[in-house]
Amino acid sequence: MRVTSSMYYESLYGANNSKLSKKLFDVNKQIASGLKIQYAKDDVRTFAETMRLDNELSTIGQVKKSTESGYKIANQTDVVLNEFGTSMTKMRTLLLQAANDSQSDTSLDAIAKELRVIEEHLKNISNTSINGQYLFSGTAVDIKPISDDGTYNGNSGSLNAFLGSNAQQRYNLSGSDLFLGEEILTKRTITTNVIQSDLSQKYDFASGIDNETLPTPLKSSDTIRDMMGDTDDLIDPAQKHHFYIRGVTSSGEAIKTKISMKDADTIDELLKQIGEEYGNTSNLKLVNVSLNENGQIVVEDKIKGSSKLDFHMVGAVDFDTTGLDEADVADIDLLDSGEKDFGEIMRTLEAGGTPGLHVKEFVKSGYTSAAGAATNIEGLVYDRTTFEKKGSSLTSSIPQIVKDYNTSTTPPTKLVQNAFATPSTKISDVADLSQGTADTLDVTNFTLNGINTAGNNFDVEINLLSAGSTFTVTTPLASAGTYDIFDMSIPRAAVDADKMTYQQLMDVVNMVVTDNLPDPAGTHTHPDTTPFTDAEEYDYAIKASNFNGNTFLTFDGKIKFEEIGSAHTNATLSIYDSNSDDFTADASVLSFNSNNALTITDPKTDFFKEINEMITAVEDHKNYPDSSSGTIRNVGIENAIAKMDELQEHVTRSHSMVGSQSNALTLSKERIELLEISTMTLRSSVIDTDQVETALILKQLTLNQEAMFSTIAKVSKLSLVNYL
Repeated sequence: MRVTSSMYYESLYGANNSKLSKKLFDVNKQIASGLKIQYAKDDVRTFAETMRLDNELSTIGQVKKSTESGYKIANQTDVVLNEFGTSMTKMRTLLLQAANDSQSDTSLDAIAKELRVIEEHLKNISNTSINGQYLFSGTAVDIKPISDDGTYNGNSGSLNAFLGSNAQQRYNLSGSDLFLGEEILTKRTITTNVIQSDLSQKYDFASGIDNETLPTPLKSSDTIRDMMGDTDDLIDPAQKHHFYIRGVTSSGEAIKTKISMKDADTIDELLKQIGEEYGNTSNLKLVNVSLNENGQIVVEDKIKGSSKLDFHMVGAVDFDTTGLDEADVADIDLLDSGEKDFGEIMRTLEAGGTPGLHVKEFVKSGYTSAAGAATNIEGLVYDRTTFEKKGSSLTSSIPQIVKDYNTSTTPPTKLVQNAFATPSTKISDVADLSQGTADTLDVTNFTLNGINTAGNNFDVEINLLSAGSTFTVTTPLASAGTYDIFDMSIPRAAVDADKMTYQQLMDVVNMVVTDNLPDPAGTHTHPDTTPFTDAEEYDYAIKASNFNGNTFLTFDGKIKFEEIGSAHTNATLSIYDSNSDDFTADASVLSFNSNNALTITDPKTDFFKEINEMITAVEDHKNYPDSSSGTIRNVGIENAIAKMDELQEHVTRSHSMVGSQSNALTLSKERIELLEISTMTLRSSVIDTDQVETALILKQLTLNQEAMFSTIAKVSKLSLVNYL
């Protein structure tokens, strides 16, 4: 075949020029865009790797943004808690100043005002927000956490920063933790609030004459006769002094006992016996029972983390000569006829009369006794007291705290648990089932009495039965009868005692207090004229009662009733074990409201309530608990300092948690930034063009193209003559 010039041209130029042009185009594209490829078809492997790294960078960006956002919240919380600590230190300093006996009433008033200013400041910084989101509201970031009265309105939810797959970091401190948190290492300490003096120092027991000396506080080494008094100079060997003790151990077991003592017995011996009722032995102490410098009994729990410990005591001694010991009773209400003022006993003796029954109070609450309970001597009643009335609400004083068992041991042993009851909590999970019928609430009765919202007295008995629980109304007569307490099973039936919940109990309370009791079956009908069953009439009464009032559990496990549509309710309410007054019967399986010892320290925190109590002690000029003046249930300045120490420790622990959150977020932020740089570098190595290398390739291709053009130019000048 003959090779022509065109064939030679096409072979040398056509194919090579096309390849070179494409390579030059690609290299120019890389230089212009800075990328090795433009489309997936250019290099599938590079494209896939780039997309993977892009997704990784997108995730890293989200994590970085989340971490930075969380860090801002945690850092601001840290700043606020610094201010908290500073303000609380100022408060403690002022409390220490107030505790100084040299302070005048005017000085104490000035200190109290300064404390109120700090309290208001604490509330203000508690409501700190960032970009309209409150720091301490939990997940309810749009709700102002602290009301003017110190009530917490947020929730316990946690806000978490996204740190990657299955990795999160909490960055908030909820007000539930800060203001209502729990310190499991704290021991509960309680105290009586009636100052006890040495009666033998003040009175001549033989004549009844007042020695006109200042009261001398009791010491634990003093005798029972010094504490209870006497009407002669004889040291009686009989056990004539009787002490009626009620309370709850740290494990939640109820106490109801009578201790009888002689004149010459010491108060130390009484305190020892009280400790034994709480479980103390020669080898093991579960509580410390002591006398403070005002002669008041202080009980300290040795078990950390329990909020159940409670105490109440009343003493009685009969000074008449009839031979019948009226101080030794089975029904404690029989002591109500006694005289609580020992000075009156002495005046009777001095006038030549015959002194009778002396009843000594150790705890006063200011609560009104329930209908049917003792009314003359307030300190006589323990848990048969009416709920505290404030405006339209009635609130109990005892939190309902769930008990639990350690089932990993044989036999199961009790554990201290501080979880508050909720509406769905079974009453049997809170009650002391060692009382009454063992391990069950069967045949347990609770009494409800008071005044309903219509102004009428009511008297109701709740009968907890395994065969089906009921409640019986005796007053008002118009509603007298027995009603089933229905469960939600199908078919509906009266609830088993051990399965009855707090919601079912509160439904009964709400119906009784609002005077909306179930009608007989068939009173109401469905739209198809089918008569209501008993269960449906029961549900109808609950719904009707909810239009007039609301009964619920507060955040700290207390039962509260609120009348709807009224600023001030006329209602009163008390709930108690029907065996409460009977010292021959078992202790109460459950108490709702009580005239009990005051709390000095407790694992559970109620920040602003405790702050208010501290300031009130200063306003009342009260160094120690004293039921004779000011706020009866105030622990006093000395104990307020102990409360402040516990609060400061709690805030410090909360602050430490926030600090650890900030540190974790800082480390995460640094790690994410390094990872971002590393990933971007890797992506650059995969997709980005090396400009220097690409420029050299471009130069080489350009030289190749120029050489090719030069060769083609020379070949195109050749002719047949040149070959001849």
